[in-house]
Amino acid sequence: MTEIEIIQVCLELANCTEEPGRITRTFLSPPMHDVHRILGDRMRALGMQVSVDAAGNLRGLHGNPDSPRLLIGSHLDTVPDAGAFDGILGVIMGIALVATKPAVAIEVIGFSDEEGVRFGVPFIGSRALAGTLDDDTLTLCDQAIRDYGLDPADLPNARLAPNAIGYLEFHIEQGPILDKAAMPLGVVDTIVGQSRLSLTFEGQANHAGTTPMNLRRDALVAAAEWIVAAETIAASNDGLVATTGKLSVSPNVANVIAGTVRASLDVRHASDSVRHDAVRTLLEAAAAAADRRGIGLKRETLLDQPAVPLDTALIESLERAVKEAGCPVNRMSSGAGHDAMILARHLPSAMLFLRSPGGISHHPAESISPADLAAAMDAGRRFIAEMESAHA
Repeated sequence: MTEIEIIQVCLELANCTEEPGRITRTFLSPPMHDVHRILGDRMRALGMQVSVDAAGNLRGLHGNPDSPRLLIGSHLDTVPDAGAFDGILGVIMGIALVATKPAVAIEVIGFSDEEGVRFGVPFIGSRALAGTLDDDTLTLCDQAIRDYGLDPADLPNARLAPNAIGYLEFHIEQGPILDKAAMPLGVVDTIVGQSRLSLTFEGQANHAGTTPMNLRRDALVAAAEWIVAAETIAASNDGLVATTGKLSVSPNVANVIAGTVRASLDVRHASDSVRHDAVRTLLEAAAAAADRRGIGLKRETLLDQPAVPLDTALIESLERAVKEAGCPVNRMSSGAGHDAMILARHLPSAMLFLRSPGGISHHPAESISPADLAAAMDAGRRFIAEMESAHA
């Protein structure tokens, strides 16, 4: 499969959508049947053993089932109004690499859910392989699994094969770092940790025309001051990002002072200690902004997800493959979550990023360069060759 053919398959699968005119494909939605059929047919044409496990993961095995196997995969679901390459590119690249007839056994996996759009819980597919699906998540998706024609009782059979030796995920970067550096590929060493919190600023709603400025307890002004301070704090720490992407203002009326504001906080860094220190500093800044205006402050931690380092040996192997493919080696962290972060706790894992032109992702304008794709495929072949030598 040439690079142009890989891109064409991605564009073909973009038509498998819940919303005509937009790419929206959630966990085990009806369009996923078409994705499984199209990719399954391509797998079978290469002589692969094809199945869909009880979590809805598409799985194609090349080679002897009893031999040590390398897993290559990514996700098949999308966010609403997505681009054509996020996730699914890595699955198609895996199939294309099998077409080169490697000697090592390869299992290509198209994960059923990474984005978590349908049920608000991400990584259902990869967590099924890892055996870490909790009862609450199983309850949420039980009927969807049955409606797709699968049996939740078979979920234990979705677990990682005991002879799996590693996992490799190809993925567009979904950010601007490689594009700004004019580099085609990036070897991921860590998937950053995340903290998500909710902060509630509690002031006093009052008439906008009759309440003097010095007598106001404006929750929105306190929140706004803190948001600007958070930007300054994050910008002064290398690799740290802090985002307030959601505000809920009450009573949210033009001529009434805001009485209550609930704000989200998303903090990410490759070092958990740096991230935790930053969260403390950001909370202190919120408290200071609130105190200056006589505003109450409540906080709730919603997520404290540790950073996930990827496998050192596989990282070094992938760096050699990238160099031998004629590309500069660039080691970087991933600011977004990926299925690799789930599998890395159970299996040596590696990730290779492909440049996102313009840094655009989760958007219809998402694209990929054929030249970058050719370099990634070359690096993938060389990585597999090294795996073959190590497990001959």
